[in-house]
Amino acid sequence: MLKMSKVKLITDRLIDNLQQEVQSSDIIYILTSFVMKSGVELIKPHLENAIKRGSEIKLCAGDYLYITQPDALESLTSIHGLEVRLWRSRGKSFHPKAYLFGQSNDQNEGSFIIGSSNLSASALTKGVEWNLYMNKSVEPLSYQEAMDMYLKTFYHEDTIPVNAETIKKYREEYGKFHASHNIAKKWTEQEETELMYSSDPKSDEVNDEPTTYEVEISNEKEITPRPAQKDALTALETTFEENYNKSMVVMATGLGKTYLAGFFARNFNRVLFVAHREEILYQAKKSFLHIMPEKSAGIYNAKNKETDCECVFAFVFTIGTDHNLKKFSPDHFDLIVVDEFHHAAANSYQKVIQHFEPKFLLGITATPDRMDNKDVYGLCDGNVAYQLHFIEAIEKEWLTPFKYFGVYDDTDYSAITWLGNKYDQEELLLAQLRDDLADRILNAWLDHCQTRTLAFCSSIKQADFLSNYFNHNGYRTVSLNSKNKNISRKEVIQKLTNQEIDIIFTVDLFNEGVDIPSVDTLLFARPTESLTIFTQQVGRGLRLHDEKEYCHIIDLIGNYRNADIKMSLFDRDPQPEKGKARAIPQVPRNCELNFRFKCNRLIERTTTKTTTS
Repeated sequence: MLKMSKVKLITDRLIDNLQQEVQSSDIIYILTSFVMKSGVELIKPHLENAIKRGSEIKLCAGDYLYITQPDALESLTSIHGLEVRLWRSRGKSFHPKAYLFGQSNDQNEGSFIIGSSNLSASALTKGVEWNLYMNKSVEPLSYQEAMDMYLKTFYHEDTIPVNAETIKKYREEYGKFHASHNIAKKWTEQEETELMYSSDPKSDEVNDEPTTYEVEISNEKEITPRPAQKDALTALETTFEENYNKSMVVMATGLGKTYLAGFFARNFNRVLFVAHREEILYQAKKSFLHIMPEKSAGIYNAKNKETDCECVFAFVFTIGTDHNLKKFSPDHFDLIVVDEFHHAAANSYQKVIQHFEPKFLLGITATPDRMDNKDVYGLCDGNVAYQLHFIEAIEKEWLTPFKYFGVYDDTDYSAITWLGNKYDQEELLLAQLRDDLADRILNAWLDHCQTRTLAFCSSIKQADFLSNYFNHNGYRTVSLNSKNKNISRKEVIQKLTNQEIDIIFTVDLFNEGVDIPSVDTLLFARPTESLTIFTQQVGRGLRLHDEKEYCHIIDLIGNYRNADIKMSLFDRDPQPEKGKARAIPQVPRNCELNFRFKCNRLIERTTTKTTTS
């Protein structure tokens, strides 16, 4: 019944193992030194489902150093049928972390996990933790001893039941303690910050400037498609009328693919919107309701299971589990929209796509070609209803024109090990973390920057290094990545928008889903390993904005593998006659390409090598 091995060391994402055990057990006992709201929200849906099956669940936490959050306890008490008790430590250390599972109808089945993970998002997902899983069949006596000890602890005279009255008293004690102590309070804040980069969509939510889509009619604001959306919408509706049941739309970043999907969704009663990042779900929900305020809309992720809605916005990794898919009949939705459709070849998306039988499947993306050669076009039967490259969109003045500046990078990439799809990270770092290279990047930026810069790096270490170097030289920068604890993405974006900082150095946080329309300078301090990612990142600077006339693209060009290939991205005619490949592309008349001499020679050499090999 249990899929796990009999003994297993778990050092990563304990939540996945807990989810599996909770789903297959009807006796669930949890003992943890503290609980935080972040951890409760992760495991809560699984506990609720287990209780619906009739499982017996007990949870005991401690009040040591008042790390346990009152809000976490309150959230636990909302799970009807869950018995919760709080260990009153009275200054005595309380550090157990144990998860026990059993079967009421099979005394031979059971398991337990003992280790270092408390009930917090960090400990259950990304923290450095060691936990040992053991099946009852390996150590039946130890298992029984653990079960007995748990019940003794749970009903110990030092524990109290958790209810509205005891939470109120604990909340008062918690507040008094933290008014005069700050160590535990800082720990708590750090745990909650973890959510800004994982499962809390609200902290990462970025407004998509809906006012840019509005027109005034009779003193009321009515949402109408923009030109690119009109063309795409007409093509989609024609495709549907011709009895096709699936199609893909390829539109450059900044042209409003989500709004396009919302306009098309007006033709259907029940809609499922699927995405792989939760902040995209909340943005899409807002966009759809802006177009169709009369519709009901809900979120389907680990925290929310809002299914009784006309429009459901689902996190692919949540709805894609067998347990959740079984809640929906194959014909439950009339329209399914898959955001960032180039991801749809992955197994997580395939489970969703193969389960449902909608009237129409719509995939939307700016970059349909995958580096792993999986066929995205085949997922929509090769039917592309509409396609608009960003070069064409610039020519139509639907996106901002660019001025590209190629800056020579003297790093010898031929000496760095190529791992098939990327460079060896440690070797690359040794080549990048140099003051002379940082100084060259700084000077290139000073020569060509405008007001707000987004800089893309190869790694967090490189982003931190360059940010520190620029700050040391008197400029205001932030290194923003998934490891940040003391500042949110939303806060950093606001600072850049308000020109309180000059640059955001990042790795891959802004590839998809999040835009800063006012960004007018892009700095590429990394080799281009993926044309898809490079395309996405270029798109971050091309959205129209009142305060910019051009997007300046500052790009370090070295002898890395794809230096010549990425030039085709800027070409009005990326596929010239055979044998006449161009080293320097022909860009739209309102754009510019500027290369320093060494860059020009480098591109010419790599292009010649490519066409003659």
